[in-house]
Amino acid sequence: MDDAASAERATTDVRVVVVDDHAVVRAGIRRLLTATDGIVVVGDAADGHAACALVRELQPDVALMDLSMPIMDGVEATRTITAETPGTAVLVLTSFADHDDVLRALDAGASGYILKDCDPATLVGAVRSAAAGNAPLDARAARALLQDRRAPSRPVLSTREREVLEAVGRGLPNKLVARELGISEKTVKAHLTRVFQAIGVTDRTQAALWLQRNGAGDRG
Repeated sequence: MDDAASAERATTDVRVVVVDDHAVVRAGIRRLLTATDGIVVVGDAADGHAACALVRELQPDVALMDLSMPIMDGVEATRTITAETPGTAVLVLTSFADHDDVLRALDAGASGYILKDCDPATLVGAVRSAAAGNAPLDARAARALLQDRRAPSRPVLSTREREVLEAVGRGLPNKLVARELGISEKTVKAHLTRVFQAIGVTDRTQAALWLQRNGAGDRG
């Protein structure tokens, strides 16, 4: 291959920085990507802080980012990289597929989210996809997000409203609820009106049944 052809290929190669706190994992990913036509690993880092410095220096196309790392985790590193080096796509490569981890990474600016137990072809394809401006997302990570969106939202109740609801759940009439909580019966009724609206019921029996099924709601 002549010098001109080599230079042309160099400009089309996907340049990758690998970020993971486990040396064996970094070495394995580096071997896989280095053996792949069109992908060049230009550096690696063992923590988020080092990754940010490396990305600033090398300006890679893709930063392949672990989440759980010392010094600076992958979410914070992703946020820093996307703010400082917007030309670099951050592709998360992690073992965790729960909703909170996926959402935190995507909110921080990650372009994609892949799990470490994926097959090599999937990882290579995800790197190329992220470099092309797409958003590769593991099916399990996508499922976690969709399941959370489908879940009914829990009502937010104040501490006092929770106490009133729990007392009603124990079968106490308003007079005893008021005595137990040190408030007036009128205040108890006002709280119950708000609780009934929040949890979508119309009477004390329905409220007690709702409490058995759902607990006392989230704190406001």
